[in-house]
Amino acid sequence: MLAIVGEDTVHRVEGLPGESAPVGLTLALGRLRTLGVTGLRVALPAPGHPLGLSGPPEFNARALEAEEAAVCHGAAFGLVPQAYEAGPEGDVHAEVVWHVLPVREAPPADVPSLGEAERELAEALRDATEVLSKLDVAGAGPVAEAAIDAYRARAGRGRELLAPGYPPRAVRVLELAQRVGLLVSLAYDNGHGGAVSASEMAARGAALRPVERTARRAQVAAYNSFVEERERGAR
Repeated sequence: MLAIVGEDTVHRVEGLPGESAPVGLTLALGRLRTLGVTGLRVALPAPGHPLGLSGPPEFNARALEAEEAAVCHGAAFGLVPQAYEAGPEGDVHAEVVWHVLPVREAPPADVPSLGEAERELAEALRDATEVLSKLDVAGAGPVAEAAIDAYRARAGRGRELLAPGYPPRAVRVLELAQRVGLLVSLAYDNGHGGAVSASEMAARGAALRPVERTARRAQVAAYNSFVEERERGAR
């Protein structure tokens, strides 16, 4: 529960079957369980890439707007978060409403296995590093180095990436995917870096886009691996 809420103040769930008004997260998760939900899959869609979604179009559109969603396993529901800022100036806090919508019971789009995700991530990182290094836009420099050092420090303090019960490979894939995502963010935040011509900027974008896409696919594969393992075991 704490992992879901994080630093937000309030999480409510709206549209839950049998409830006419929004309810708290604890009650909502219990109700979903009685409705047959045995797990949740993560979706991280982006424009042109409905990663982790299975439809229908209304749910996909809402999830794409939020750039994230949770899809229930065991019952045909999905949850899309909507964040709000509340409180007076100087004491603003975040509140989140999760909207429950019907989903299509079908395999989620474009989610690889853990093994596939790990291989793709290594290949994409190698290829992108080579291209970006040639263009001098790999996110090098003191700002990038400080951000990477801070990331490593957080990882070194034993932060729990995934809950107990996940396969060790999932933790490894998620850690690498998050690190790759950080490097991509640094490269984007670094402006055009050493890419000064239109062709160099185009090459830079072409190198970053598939890496960012692969990192998101790997994160979804890692987060969803617990449900996938249970599903395979039940067959």
